[in-house]
Amino acid sequence: MGAGRIRGVREVRAWGAANPWAVDIGVALLVQAAMTMPFVVPRPPELEPATWSAYGLSTLTVVPLVWRRRAPVAVLLAILATSGLYRLALDGPGQPLPYTGLVSLYTIAVLSPARRRLAAGILVALAVPVSVWLNTRSMRELTFSLFVFGAAYVFGRLTDARQRAHRVEAEQAAARERARIAREMHDILSHAVSLMIVQAEAGPVAVRVAPERAEAAFEAISETGRDAMAQLRRMLGVLREEEDESRAPREPQPEVGALPELVRRVRAGGLDVRYGTTGTVRPLPAATGATVFRIAQEGLTNVVRHARAASASVLVAYGEDEVEVRVTDDGHGPGPGRSGGHGLIGVRERAAAHGGTAWSGPGPDGRGFELRAVLPLTESHEAHEAHEAGKVRRG
Repeated sequence: MGAGRIRGVREVRAWGAANPWAVDIGVALLVQAAMTMPFVVPRPPELEPATWSAYGLSTLTVVPLVWRRRAPVAVLLAILATSGLYRLALDGPGQPLPYTGLVSLYTIAVLSPARRRLAAGILVALAVPVSVWLNTRSMRELTFSLFVFGAAYVFGRLTDARQRAHRVEAEQAAARERARIAREMHDILSHAVSLMIVQAEAGPVAVRVAPERAEAAFEAISETGRDAMAQLRRMLGVLREEEDESRAPREPQPEVGALPELVRRVRAGGLDVRYGTTGTVRPLPAATGATVFRIAQEGLTNVVRHARAASASVLVAYGEDEVEVRVTDDGHGPGPGRSGGHGLIGVRERAAAHGGTAWSGPGPDGRGFELRAVLPLTESHEAHEAHEAGKVRRG
């Protein structure tokens, strides 16, 4: 199914959900058109011609379908009553299928609780033999009628199960999206605020001792604040916008190529940070590249906030089928009883979303602290990322 067709189906479903009355009126008109066919097709000469009164009464059996979702059981009772009146009072054309009863029972199977479904099933099981007895009194008609009503009920239950599954999937997708947004907001604000606090605390000392360093500190605060505001504005803009594939592409998420600029901003705050790569440097999938950036950002934020380190390093290692990002420092790491807070939890969640792993603990030789994450670059995981992103947009 093409993207245009999928988008069209979504638009139709959204319109139907927003206009239930229009949908129900359309269903009633469609059923009315089907029930009109026996009145416009010529009848055999031995039968009486169809009358307007018979057509009017057949129409009266269709009208309750307009309220089928508001009061499905009441609609079924109304349809059974008008159909019985039609059968007893007039010799009008018969119908190849009991359209109104089938639509009504299907709706009850989709929308009604178990007790009402049971009551409706018993009522239909009693009404069908009576109708057959008033018509042909044949076992063939009875078997066929029970079959089609049973099929309508089964299709209704299947529709209800599918809708429930879609709701669960949408809720799960929404939960994943909320977690993703929470991670993004944490990473953006935690990193920016940490750098600004460090610069602001160093500012008064620098003003007295080295005014040129104070000026650089204030410039770093301003630059960090502007960058955080730009990222937050972009994220909030994405949240406000409705999905529209015809719009121009939005500004991309940060990627591995932005790491040198990130390191430069942290270095401007007074921490000696080095950045390096190993292996064959190559473009990464967009989602993977953004995750590598965010993990490195979280690692440097923790160094600035907690480590009391003099130096740190960021290393991105490109393997044949995986990429590793490692942030190490020569500081003290999280204090006793600390697990790194929500930031390290978010790092593990980010890595797990790509089928990877994350680890944090003492650095090499037991000195400092190290944050390390390994993300696979296999095609299956790239396809999984695209599939998950698609589910979130549909949800």
